Parts: sequence; C-alpha cells; structure tokens
Amino acid sequence: MTRARMPVCSGEQRRVALVTGAARGIGAATVLGLAARGWSVLAVDRVADDPALRYPMATPADLSTVTTRAGGLVSRRGAVRSFVADVRDPDALRAAVASAVDIWGGLDAAVSAAGVVAGGMPLWEMPAEQERAVLDICLGGVSNLARAAVPALLARPAPRTGRFLAVSSAAATEGVPMLASYCAANAGVVGLVRALAAELGGTGITANVVCPGATATTILTESARLYRDSGGDRRGLPRAGRVLDPAEVAAVLAFLAGPDSGAVTGSVIEADGGPGAPLRGAATGLGPGVGVSA
Repeated sequence: MTRARMPVCSGEQRRVALVTGAARGIGAATVLGLAARGWSVLAVDRVADDPALRYPMATPADLSTVTTRAGGLVSRRGAVRSFVADVRDPDALRAAVASAVDIWGGLDAAVSAAGVVAGGMPLWEMPAEQERAVLDICLGGVSNLARAAVPALLARPAPRTGRFLAVSSAAATEGVPMLASYCAANAGVVGLVRALAAELGGTGITANVVCPGATATTILTESARLYRDSGGDRRGLPRAGRVLDPAEVAAVLAFLAGPDSGAVTGSVIEADGGPGAPLRGAATGLGPGVGVSA
C-alpha cells in the first residue's frame, strides 16, 4: 500500500537527514515520514542481535524493507539509503555522517531513534551487562550521534536551519518500576539535549527531545513480556490515554526536523496522546499503560 504524501514545508525538498534505529518502530516511521516530505535520508541501524538483550533486534531485511518503501516516496533515485552501524560505536556514526555528506553534499537533520529496553526486575538484581546495554544505546547513542552529526550541521553555511532530535520516553519523568535503567537513560537524554540546545544557541541549529507515551513498537511488546514473566507489580505504572502508532510520533519529529520549526529549541515535546483512563491489560499486557516507546 502506498503511503500518503505528507505536507511539505518550505525548503524541505532537498534537505538531508540521518536517522538511527531506522529499521523498525519510530525510527522506521520517521524515515518514511521524511521521505514522504521529499527528504534524502540515510537510514542507520545495527541490524544484529545483542547477546545482552533477551529479544530479537531488527534484521537486515527490516532495514531493506524500510529503505525500499521510503525510496518509493521520493521522486529522486537513490534518495533513501541504508547504512549499518551500532550507535555505541562513535567511529561508525562518524562514517555514517560522512557518507550522507559525501552522497548529498551536507546534513540538515540528525534523528536519534535507536533504543532498547531491559529489566523486569529491581535495579539491584539487574545483570550489569543488560544495564550497560540500555545506558550505552539509549543515552550513549544520542551522545555519540551528536558528536558525529553536529559538526556536519554546523558546516552548512549561515543562515543555518539544522536540527538535532532525540527520541526519549515518557519514562524519562516517571519512576517506572522494574525499568530503572530505561528511566535513567531516557532522563539523561532530556538533560543532554537541553544542554546541547544551549550550546548551539545563536548557530541556527536547534536541539529537541520528543517523549512518546505508549507506542506500538517492539519495546512496548518486550516491556509487556518482562512484566508478564516476572509477575512484576504494575500498580506504580504511569497512565496513558492510548497506544500511539509510530507514524504519529514520526509526524512530530518530521515537523521539528523541518526548516519552519526554528522557534523550538531546548524543548521536551510530550507526544503521549493526552491524558486518559488506564490502558486495558489486553492492549499492552501491562495493566496501566507504561510510557515506553521506540
């Protein structure tokens, strides 16, 4: 089925983006959303399982499917390409940025959407390798992308309209039981990007965080499994109005990536569907809706 083209803001047709976590979930939806607006996009993902994590990561086939679909939304040949890189590897991300610049002549937006979840147990019982994977991917991956991408964003001539965006989670501001490392990593993303926005003041480059609520992604499915298998206490979980489609979050990111969003920087945008009754257990397996995403 052909995805409907999104409205195009001024100057978007030739903009260039790099998106991590691009093979599925919010990252994949962002690649599709930007392509529908006419962007050139480098879709970056590790596309390999992690031995520290207990659920499957995206596959090369997933990444290929996303780039093929997104490429069909852009009238230019080769406007959407894939790049295999682990966000924990700074050299790999620098190579990805260099590839985008070499192919399309520059970079206008970097979107950090790579994320994982682990837990289902109290923090003091969580294996150190699982905690390290969550912190290094969810928080370290944002830092590594900023280090690699910001110099390329600044290399554009003034007046610049570069954008750095990170996907965090509603868990950044909620004490979600059994997901302490995930909460800590996402809270760190908020602090990091706010500081980055201050450092970029006056350059024309903005930096913002989007915090989705419960979103229909693999992370939400895995979170449900963790609670189900552990018999965890769900009473402390935050509420959410409904489960979002990844495309809804991607639409927010696409606007923020565009040249018309320059008035917004250092902001934390809550894309959570608004307040509402607790989600039914049948919807997520979590009882009240936990704010996990990506």
